[in-house]
Amino acid sequence: MQLLLPTGLPAIERLRGEGIEIENDEHAGCGGYAHRRLRVALLNLMPFKEETETDFVRLLTASSVPVELVLMKLSTHTPKHTSAEHMNKFYLSFDDLKATGIDGLIVTGAPVEQLDFEEVTYWDELKRIFSWAQSSAVPTLYICWAAQAGLYFHYGIPKYSLPRKKFGIFQQTIIDTSLPLFSGIANPFPMPHSRHTEIHGEDILADGRLQILAQSPVSGVSIVSARGGAEIFVTGHMEYASHTLGNEYRRDYGKRDDVDLPVNYFTDDNPEREPLVSWRESADKFFDNWLRYYVAKI
Repeated sequence: MQLLLPTGLPAIERLRGEGIEIENDEHAGCGGYAHRRLRVALLNLMPFKEETETDFVRLLTASSVPVELVLMKLSTHTPKHTSAEHMNKFYLSFDDLKATGIDGLIVTGAPVEQLDFEEVTYWDELKRIFSWAQSSAVPTLYICWAAQAGLYFHYGIPKYSLPRKKFGIFQQTIIDTSLPLFSGIANPFPMPHSRHTEIHGEDILADGRLQILAQSPVSGVSIVSARGGAEIFVTGHMEYASHTLGNEYRRDYGKRDDVDLPVNYFTDDNPEREPLVSWRESADKFFDNWLRYYVAKI
């Protein structure tokens, strides 16, 4: 493992509790690896920051390339579910990171998908970050709502409301298995989805700058690329932990009228049984491939 994290990040102890040991020595070398350590920023827009940090650190522990993960916060938004102490201790602003430089950027989803993009209070700051990433040729991975936001901002692709939440694990068909992004990934492969909106394939296909990389007849377009893979848009949540969909189901069931049992998730579709964690292997490979072939450009 060749992963460097902010000192004292709670995710380190959380993952040690799962049996994943993280040494986190900033003076350690790269284990004989020829490439320098990649500096990857995580713009964390999810409400429960520590859970999302843990999800992404868990994925990055499987990386075959050395990575330093830095956490980015918005200056125009104050989180409600994460302490100011945590944010001040572990997060840097966009201006801080822009000044010191990054090799890659991951932008998470956000619980604002049912708002128009322009209604999101931090939309102007996001536009500034998205513009900088594109003009600076920083490889960027946009996830769930961020994928919709990035496609809308850069390419004018609209989002559409769903009559019921798209919720569960759906098999995705890879369009071009020769792409390095899918090296070592089975076709089809499973991807968690948890969203109330979607993008339409015909809108993507109508724009010659965009390419659909994977999709499902049930959950729709799941991965889109642009600018030769410098921008990757993923409409699902491959970073999700094993119990995340179950926790969302128990949180919302009976409180919303558009939430069903997550499909292909619980053993025998029984919410009293353990989830079928079918996506972990493909998720690890996907993120490793992105780092290796699209950020490090090996």
